[in-house]
Amino acid sequence: MALKITVIGTGYLGATHAAAMAELGFEVMGLDIDPAKIAMLERGETPMYEPGLEELLRAHVAGFEGTSGRLRFTTSWEELADFGDVHFLCVNTPQKHGEYACDMSYVESAVESLAPLLRRPALVVGKSTVPVGSAARLAKRLAELAPAGEDVELAWNPEFLREGFAVQDTLHPDRIVIGVEGGRAEEVLREVYATPVAEGSPFVVADFPTAELVKTSANSFLATKISFINAMAEVCEAAGGDVVKLAEAIGHDERIGRKFLRAGIGFGGGCLPKDIRAFMARAGELGADQALTFLREVDSINMRRRGHMVELTREAVGGSFLGTRVAVLGATFKPDSDDVRDSPALNVAGQIHLQGGQVTVYDPKGMENARRVFPTLGYADTALEAVRGADVVLHLTEWREFRELDPAALAEVVATPRILDGRNALDPELWRKAGWTYRALGRPQA
Repeated sequence: MALKITVIGTGYLGATHAAAMAELGFEVMGLDIDPAKIAMLERGETPMYEPGLEELLRAHVAGFEGTSGRLRFTTSWEELADFGDVHFLCVNTPQKHGEYACDMSYVESAVESLAPLLRRPALVVGKSTVPVGSAARLAKRLAELAPAGEDVELAWNPEFLREGFAVQDTLHPDRIVIGVEGGRAEEVLREVYATPVAEGSPFVVADFPTAELVKTSANSFLATKISFINAMAEVCEAAGGDVVKLAEAIGHDERIGRKFLRAGIGFGGGCLPKDIRAFMARAGELGADQALTFLREVDSINMRRRGHMVELTREAVGGSFLGTRVAVLGATFKPDSDDVRDSPALNVAGQIHLQGGQVTVYDPKGMENARRVFPTLGYADTALEAVRGADVVLHLTEWREFRELDPAALAEVVATPRILDGRNALDPELWRKAGWTYRALGRPQA
């Protein structure tokens, strides 16, 4: 009999995973405790912007003509438990308020709600990013609560989704990692992921602690690489060097590689910052805090970039933001997303506003979310309207739309044609030829 899959939590990770599992041919049921979110998904609408996700949902959500009908949603734990053979935990693990540590309350609540209803063999699979040691503790709790006892197993299967590429990363993952303790868990997950494995995705089987550490280790490495090139940008500015050329040169070394070597205002979002902080906190609990002290500097460099961008902007407008108009292109933490969580772009905009600047923001997808976070900022419907009358323009999220802007057309509406490229993604020659004063982080001014 074909496996039936459930997905607990229908946020960014859960909604994507549910739609992808339906695309792979499984009968899928998604659960969320928010009835409004469930109603939205049942209409084939997504609670967030992710390229290709809404189309994938509409291809499979039951109740529409022409869909596969393989994807349904519910708010009922009983219905979910009766339906599924494999239950994926995709709930949020945010940073605790006022602490570095991870808040496990949503994961624990999901296990407490599901386990007492598991009366037949089932596999519970954690995908949420959790502190190492969590899986073993949750496996013990499952065994205590589930009526089916030892016939209910736990596995850990960390997610490696990139916002903007989440559908592709789920259907065609660059690796599949599972943490298991034996039993049927590996066999079941090989069946779940048979299609991508047949297409060549590596399938890595590990124990619980290793599987849990893979995601936090990967994010820590990426964060370190980003902060490294931003540290080099600081040195380049002090020495008169060009960090873009430096990155190009070291990127040719295959041991280093070119990816994640674009200097700018740093990383943000709902994963990297909170994951490296939770990793440090957990290492401290394990008595291995010295192993990760370097991550404090990684985090510090990253946060310092935002303040540096504010200082460069203040310098560009003559030393004070009072009475100046600042246009900000970008609000999301990265392109192809509407996510403004811990966004460097929005943070810089907010700092300038709080220091007296009149800030107008435009972002292709993140306007609604940005307004919720910073309702006192000004917002424009287009890039052209955002820069109208501006004394300086800041490019802070590397949307393709911004790279394709016509500098000459924008020069006609600004007060002063002056742009600071916080992502090193624009063509300096093109902007300077159109009469702009162009400056980027870590590069010579002319």
